[in-house]
Formats: sequence, structure tokens, C-alpha cells
Amino acid sequence: MSVKELSLPGVFLFTPKRHGDDRGYFSETFKAREFAEVAPGVDLVQDNHSFSKDVGVVRGLHFQLPPHAQGKLVRVPNGRVLDVVVDLRAGSPTYGKHLGVELSGENWQQLWVPAGFAHGFCTLVPNTEFCYKVSSYYAPEHDSGLAFNDPDLAIDWPVAKDAITVSGKDSQLGAFKDFVSPFEYSTS
Repeated sequence: MSVKELSLPGVFLFTPKRHGDDRGYFSETFKAREFAEVAPGVDLVQDNHSFSKDVGVVRGLHFQLPPHAQGKLVRVPNGRVLDVVVDLRAGSPTYGKHLGVELSGENWQQLWVPAGFAHGFCTLVPNTEFCYKVSSYYAPEHDSGLAFNDPDLAIDWPVAKDAITVSGKDSQLGAFKDFVSPFEYSTS
């Protein structure tokens, strides 16, 4: 499994190996040893799986507030998405910056999104499955997010604005300029 840190400190791209033949393939998609080298002391406690039937479904930008902040190890076993993360850690040299990574069943990559980042994705093909492991259980009272189309974040979603589908909940998320971060940047 190869591991590469991306332009936002603490965000890593994992590429598991796939071994295939005429029957199909086999892959070790998670290894605690390799994960612990990137995120020491982080336990992944819950697996989630979503399905989006249409192109242009945007889910996000989501995060949980402390003390139930979540890190997420995300992957797409089937389909293709633009996965986006936004640094929300006060004091970070990349605070308010975002990056996007294409995740797909073809490239087989996974993204580690530590606690302190907003996360979202946009489906690029129909019938996309999105899977993720999280470091804290879902806590509805700590659930939060930012508007996917926030002008201050200026995320360039890869579908036309009139082709984007969001949930009612996600359409009501707040503005980045009004967000007061409870997350702290740490170099340790």
C-alpha cells in the first residue's frame, strides 16, 4: 500500500494494491499497522456506506464538533467522485483552504481526512458507492457543516450548478465566514 501526504497537512492518500486475474481481483483495503503510521492513536470505530444514483449529487460539507470530532478514511468501491476537504483547524497555515481528489473504483485510492476538516463529495457517474471508516461514533447533537457552494471557499464542483442535487439539510448549512472553529492546529 502506498501512502502520500497531500498539500493540506495531515491529509493522506492511500493506494492499496489490487491483485487480479481472469476471475477478478483481491485487495487489502485497510491495514491497521500502515494506518497507525499516519494517524497514531486513532481508532476507527464505525463503517458507513452511501449510494448515490445520479451524477451531481453533492454530500457535504460535513464534520462533527468536539468532543465527537471525526476523522474519516474514505473510498469509492464503485463509481467516481470528486472528494473535497477543507481545513478548519485554527492556526493552521492552510486554514480555510481546500483540496479535491478524484476517488473511484478504478483508481482504488482512499483519502484520510483527520478531525478538524470539513468533508464532502460530488458524484461524477451514476450509481456511485461511497464507503468510509470514522474515528468517532455519529453524534447528531455534534453534527455540523458548511455550505457546499460557499463563495469564500470557492470550490469548483465539476458539474453545472443547475445539475447539483443536495439534501434539504445540506442546503441549509452555514457560511464559512460565520464559522468559529473549535479545532486547533497541532504540529505533533
